[in-house]
Amino acid sequence: MAAAHRIKRKFRELRARGEAALIPFIVAGDPDMDTTRRLVLELEARGADLIELGVPFSDPMADGPANQRAIARGLGAGASLAAILSMVSELRAQTQIPLILFGYYNPIFHYGCDRLCADAARAGIDALLVVDLPPEEAGELKKPARANGLDLIYLLAPTTPMERSRAIARSASGFLYYVSLTGVTGARAHLDTGIGDHMREIRSVTDLPIGVGFGISTPAQAAEVATMADAVVVGSAISMIVEAHAKSGDVPEAVGGLVGAMKDAMKAARRTDHAAAENSDG
Repeated sequence: MAAAHRIKRKFRELRARGEAALIPFIVAGDPDMDTTRRLVLELEARGADLIELGVPFSDPMADGPANQRAIARGLGAGASLAAILSMVSELRAQTQIPLILFGYYNPIFHYGCDRLCADAARAGIDALLVVDLPPEEAGELKKPARANGLDLIYLLAPTTPMERSRAIARSASGFLYYVSLTGVTGARAHLDTGIGDHMREIRSVTDLPIGVGFGISTPAQAAEVATMADAVVVGSAISMIVEAHAKSGDVPEAVGGLVGAMKDAMKAARRTDHAAAENSDG
């Protein structure tokens, strides 16, 4: 059983401190499983609040080039679901950071939904995010996930109608993941200008925390999103750092540098935002 809803507890703590969550996405096995294990601990030390562990899959249709290459490296390193759960089980002796298994339905289907949920919960996974599994199709996974105390996190897009957002929110737990752009994952020079409006709309239909991801690649962008959302998800920018440092062996330190800078910028932006709000009220 997932340890007493680590995700819910984490968001409660962050809200009390006036902080947004930083959620790095890393592909398990990129460039190897040992680096992934060290990376999880380094990310937590540098300020990550939750971590998404990508499950490599041969046809990652929602991912752009940086994550596709990371996924190919993970597959080459043998990062199967069984290997990832074994690693998480070992990590749980050293960390209680919430861990989300992020991937596509095909590997889960082949593993078996009942077996996967039981094994994931036993290993210490807190939630599942299955990119290509909408709530209407998730029945086979939802029941064992719930029975094993795993949150099911769903995606919302800029094009999702409000009625559908409401229905998705009713099915979700943990948090909602708002995809900040139409298209695949990947670092972008500029963020969508409508994120704040979308956050207000989604908050009108749910009490769940809302995370924003896809396209966030710099501390300045993370800071901007942190003033609007409950969580900031960053992935492709990390995959590119891993790729650049894989041969030199300093992947955790290099990725940790970006994550630490993002978390610092997010905290500062929230403080500034809070001070501005207090001044306007005064």
